[in-house]
Amino acid sequence: MNQIIKKIRMLEKKNNQKDMTKINNTKAETSRQMVVLNVYRANTHRNDLPRVEKFQIPVQRWMTVLDALLFAKSYLDSSIAIRYSCRMASCGSCGMKINGVPKLACYTKISELQGNTITCEPLSNFPHIRDLVTDFSQFFEHHKEMAPFIHNNNADIKDENKLSEFKQTPQDVDNYLQFSYCIKCGLCYSACPTVATDTKFPGPQALSQAYRYYADTRDDLSNRRLNAVDGKHGIWRCHFAGSCSKVCPKGVDPALGIQLLRGHIMGYSRNENKIAKLRDPT
Repeated sequence: MNQIIKKIRMLEKKNNQKDMTKINNTKAETSRQMVVLNVYRANTHRNDLPRVEKFQIPVQRWMTVLDALLFAKSYLDSSIAIRYSCRMASCGSCGMKINGVPKLACYTKISELQGNTITCEPLSNFPHIRDLVTDFSQFFEHHKEMAPFIHNNNADIKDENKLSEFKQTPQDVDNYLQFSYCIKCGLCYSACPTVATDTKFPGPQALSQAYRYYADTRDDLSNRRLNAVDGKHGIWRCHFAGSCSKVCPKGVDPALGIQLLRGHIMGYSRNENKIAKLRDPT
C-alpha cells in the first residue's frame, strides 16, 4: 500500500512540474508583446543596394509571420514587396527564408519562433526581383520538362457513350498519393545545395513529380520520363542531402521520390503495376 501511495505522489509531482512548465511558457508568450521584424529590401531593376529594414510589430497569439509582414505593409511601409494568396498553406506563394530557414510565412506562427527578432529574406537559388519576391520562371520550366500530367492514349474517348474511368486499387493510389501533395512552393528548391551549383539540375520538386507520374498506373509515358532525368545534369546530380524533405511543408519527401526513381532507372526496382484499364461503362 505504501508503495502505491509513493507512486501516486511521484506522478502528482511530475504533473505539477509539467503544469508549471506550461504556465511559464504561456507567461513567456504573453510577455512578448512586440517583436522586431527584419525585412530584406532591394530592387533589382533599380540596382538598389541590399539593406535590412527593421519594424516594430505588436504581437497577438494567433499571428503568423505573414500577418506581421502585412501589418508592416499596411501601417508602416506600403512599399514592402511580398507575394501571398490563400493564407492557408495551399498556394505556396508566400515562401521565404524565415530566420535563415525556407518556410511558408502563412504557416509559421510567431509563437513558434525563438527570440524577439524575426528575419525575413527571399528564397535562395531563385533570381531576385524585389524585396521578398523572387522569379519562379526557371523553377516552373524544370517542372514542365517532367511532363506533369497523365498521358494515356486510351483516355481520349470521343464517344460519350463509352466514357468510363480507370480502375485503380488502393495500393496503386498509395504509390503516388504522397507525392501529389506538392504545392510548388519552391522551398525544397531553395534548400537544395545542388541547385545552388547547377542551374540545369531540375531540382527536388521536378524530380519527385517525375516519380509521382511514373508511379501512376494510369500513365503510359514511363520511358520518356526516365530518359528526361537520366543525364549528367539530371537525377544523378542529387547528393541526397535531405534538406528538401526537411523544409517541405506538406510532407511530400522529395528525397524519397528521387531515390525511388533512381531505383527504377538502375533496374533494381521494377514498376510491377500494369497500365490501368478502363472500366466497362456497361
